[in-house]
Amino acid sequence: QVQLVESGGGLVQAGGSLRLSCAASGGTFSNYAMAWFRQAPGKEREFVSAINWTGRSTTYADSVKGRFTISRDNAKNSVYLLMNSLKPEDTAVYYCAASSYRGTPYVTSINYAYWGQGTQVTVSS
Repeated sequence: QVQLVESGGGLVQAGGSLRLSCAASGGTFSNYAMAWFRQAPGKEREFVSAINWTGRSTTYADSVKGRFTISRDNAKNSVYLLMNSLKPEDTAVYYCAASSYRGTPYVTSINYAYWGQGTQVTVSS
């Protein structure tokens, strides 16, 4: 059983940056593909980015491509999301998720078995 804890959210002005972290425990971190999803008020949870178990394969939603960067440090059991050029529409609760699948990371939430509690990101205009 993998436990995930996100941190790093907060309030930032448009154009600013934040770095989210997700610390994993309770499993062998390097066995899992990791992803970030987000959910804005009144909207469905949506895929943001994912990284495979080696860190060599990443994928991004079109809405964040070129602005966000996902990375992982298997020695620290952590995955990160560096968010640059933030926009008000990036405002959401951001969730970290883990999947034991070792292929190309999934972009759908149903394929992730483990979830963190979320961290709020608010971008002011």
